[in-house]
Amino acid sequence: MQLLDGATAIAGDLPASATTTVDVPMEAGESLGTGVHRLSSIAAIRDRALAALTELSAIGDGTIVTIGGDCGAELASVEHAVASREQGSVALVWLDAHADLNTPETSPSGAFHGMVLRALLGEAPEPLAATGSAKLSPQTVVLAGTRELDDGEATYVDEAGIRMLSPDRLHTTDSLVSAVEATGATAVYVHVDLDVLDPGSVSGVQFPEPFGLTPDELVAAILAVRGRFALAGAGIMEFAPRSPDAASDDLPVILRILGALTKQNP
Repeated sequence: MQLLDGATAIAGDLPASATTTVDVPMEAGESLGTGVHRLSSIAAIRDRALAALTELSAIGDGTIVTIGGDCGAELASVEHAVASREQGSVALVWLDAHADLNTPETSPSGAFHGMVLRALLGEAPEPLAATGSAKLSPQTVVLAGTRELDDGEATYVDEAGIRMLSPDRLHTTDSLVSAVEATGATAVYVHVDLDVLDPGSVSGVQFPEPFGLTPDELVAAILAVRGRFALAGAGIMEFAPRSPDAASDDLPVILRILGALTKQNP
């Protein structure tokens, strides 16, 4: 419910005419023997979000920013953005304290929000795994600000050769721009889990990790990437304020991030 409150709080500061709400099923859902908690509901949400994205794309050419929810809310958004462009032309910049690269076998919790990126790379139980033109390759992924990996995730990062930049490499923007350039992509999808920020900068996250980015560093990173590459899409995830007052305290930072993602001609 905190995630619902967070998304609702952000939506309250957005223009209603430019905002589309995707209704989600209220039932918890079933794992269906996959090891992914609530898989059936997650799949239903992905399908509803994909339908909304397809409709929005048909009526306009503006950039779509997805507001979560946890990181699983972004599954359809990344798939849609990647499938809408030439294969291999979209890099995914994953600004997140966590890699979200678990599988049901390596996950300590069974929660899908820790498996989303692995699903986008095509490794997840059906029907959550990306396929065909929507599937990413490890060479087009850049983990940025990531500082907490489970053992299975760390092994996969090494074996797959995924580029990863710790927070101290984002004090300036050169390393991130260079990492995206090395993918060969011409466009980027920018994923922002708010726990990429240091806990002293924003309190409304469920899994805070110390030694994260400052808001200035995060905004600078987004603007630098957008200044070099076309923006294929973006998302802001995991805002979970403890109370309305706490939400109000964090919203100025979140709106700065949103502004960096939507600013014209950065």
